[in-house]
Amino acid sequence: MSSITYFTKFGIWSLVLVLALQACKSEKQQAPPPPEIQVVKAVQTNVPIHSEFVGQVYGLYDIPIRARVEGWLRGMYFNEGTHVRKGDYLYSIDADTYQAQVAAQMGMVAQAETEYVKAKSDLGRIEPLAAINAVSQSDLDAARAAAGAAKAYVDAAKANLNAAQIQLSYTKVYSPISGIIGKTKAKVGEFVGRDPNPVILNTVSTVDTIRVQFFIPESQYLALAEEFIKKHRNQDVKREFNNKQKDLELILSNGDVFPEKGWIDFIDREVDPTTGSLLIQASFPNPNRILRPGQFAKVRALLREIPNAILIPQRCVMEIQGQYSVFTVSKDNVIGSKMLSVGPTVGDKWLIYSGLESGEQIVYEGLQSVKLGMKINPKLITPKDPKTDKKVSDGK
Repeated sequence: MSSITYFTKFGIWSLVLVLALQACKSEKQQAPPPPEIQVVKAVQTNVPIHSEFVGQVYGLYDIPIRARVEGWLRGMYFNEGTHVRKGDYLYSIDADTYQAQVAAQMGMVAQAETEYVKAKSDLGRIEPLAAINAVSQSDLDAARAAAGAAKAYVDAAKANLNAAQIQLSYTKVYSPISGIIGKTKAKVGEFVGRDPNPVILNTVSTVDTIRVQFFIPESQYLALAEEFIKKHRNQDVKREFNNKQKDLELILSNGDVFPEKGWIDFIDREVDPTTGSLLIQASFPNPNRILRPGQFAKVRALLREIPNAILIPQRCVMEIQGQYSVFTVSKDNVIGSKMLSVGPTVGDKWLIYSGLESGEQIVYEGLQSVKLGMKINPKLITPKDPKTDKKVSDGK
């Protein structure tokens, strides 16, 4: 091999080696781009603080229809589940026995009145004779006593007749109020009025206004009372209560908020010592009669409103041994960390008392993949409210 050929091949291989080294050096110099991480802004807004209590719905009036006498149910004169008016004829019970009792008592009254007429007649004959001493004083006293006894016997017979007529009237059952009547608990042909057969035949409920009863723990009641006193410190509390301040909301079982607001109309006099809770009753207008007795719902009460409070999604917050923190993003897109003082949760967000300022960016997605000092490519998003499936505005 000639020297020219040798040096030519050596030069080619040297050139290839140099190019390869330069390519490797170029690859080392090109660092990977920072990862894209979803972030959100801390939102500053006025935050209402609510408390929710599970309660049960009752009608304004829930009046049971009772069988007050025993007998066979003869008739039913209404449609179940419909609206009835006060005084409507609802049920009839076999009246033969009670009519017989009335007839018997009428006979007793007639007999007593006959005896009374005879006693008065005897007294009328004896009194003139006693005046001229034609009969003894004892005969006069006996005649007067007989007349008085006959009169008392007439009064007793009339009272028994009245009682029998009342019993007879109970065989016809009328609605005591206007409202919605439920499903009958006894059918025509059943014997009613004696346990275990139905004594309560039905129930009529007035639902134009409904009442919701719920219990609150003693400790929470004290906190609510303190907030109420602060709120009405310079007002006539009794007047505020009587004016039916409609500041309560009703959350239905499907999550919807009832359009009508309510007010507290009753607070029990004592805390139940067995449960440590206090019974409270609230009233809500029900103009369309949508709500019915027996439903369960949540009563939401506004305690206070915190102005210019900071809210962040709960998923952004990390908790370790009672210490709360978030990953923040600096202006240079570098990951940092801040300790927080948190308040109550508001929906899917957390109220922050201190540690953050409005507008700060915090890591929303990928908390496990970021580290302090790490540079990222932040992607600002606006989370959706899970209740409305709408984006939550930052108030700007």
